Amino acid sequence: MGEHKYVQYEIDGRVAAITLDRADKANSQNERMLDELDACFDRAERDDDVGVIVLRANGKHFSAGHDLNTGDPDQVSLAEPDGRYQLHKMYRWEAKKYFGYSWKWRNIPKPTIAAVQGRCIAGALNLLWPMDLIVASEDARFEDPVVMMAIGGVEYHGHTWELGARRAKDMLFTQRAFTAAEALQFGLVRSVHPREQLWEETMELAHHISQHNAFGLAQAKRAVNQTLDVQGYYAALQSVFDIHHTGHGNAMSITGFPILMRLEGMKEGLKANEAREAAKKA
Repeated sequence: MGEHKYVQYEIDGRVAAITLDRADKANSQNERMLDELDACFDRAERDDDVGVIVLRANGKHFSAGHDLNTGDPDQVSLAEPDGRYQLHKMYRWEAKKYFGYSWKWRNIPKPTIAAVQGRCIAGALNLLWPMDLIVASEDARFEDPVVMMAIGGVEYHGHTWELGARRAKDMLFTQRAFTAAEALQFGLVRSVHPREQLWEETMELAHHISQHNAFGLAQAKRAVNQTLDVQGYYAALQSVFDIHHTGHGNAMSITGFPILMRLEGMKEGLKANEAREAAKKA
């Protein structure tokens, strides 16, 4: 692929650190970033000297989710020359770059840890749910507001498994953000720290885990993941990915565009949510 533009890769002892590095765009994910991220996960998986993989992000926020700027030269253009969209092309692309990459990262036979600060919005959960452990800063917030776009949730729909059914519905119905304190309370995150201590605490955990037997860690991860799979985890993810695309199909039938509300409308909705939360605290 050549030199990375949006992702950094570093080795610290037996820990590989993968860093989202598009802070000027709140680490929103275009196609090139996703491809670079996948290449870094592949590199860490192949390296026998790497025992643990850590995913983090530069800047104020972990990730604002998918980059919906169709004018970005590093973003895929799925529109036909006449401006129309074909659902089967979008389905195939998202099956590889969104659902496919996330599922692949979930099954890397090495422990993975995410360090999350600031906002973690919608498509950012595609990066977060596949990780084995999550460490958060006190200002971290987790949200999936895509009901605003008439879509039932993002592509890798681990919500019900990660949050429980009623919390998943709460997130999706209200479009509100769960705070780091809430996430700690119901077990989504392992620990919460001041932002300035987040990286140090995450790396301390990663180095501790990396000292354990690599085969034993891989077997332990496989045991837990396969238990979820026996319970229907993968089948559920696949079926909800199809539900996601009924949302795109509905939008295209009404507007010709794969989402009913464009980015500016979603930003307005998020600001309204923030205003409601601020009013409650006042």
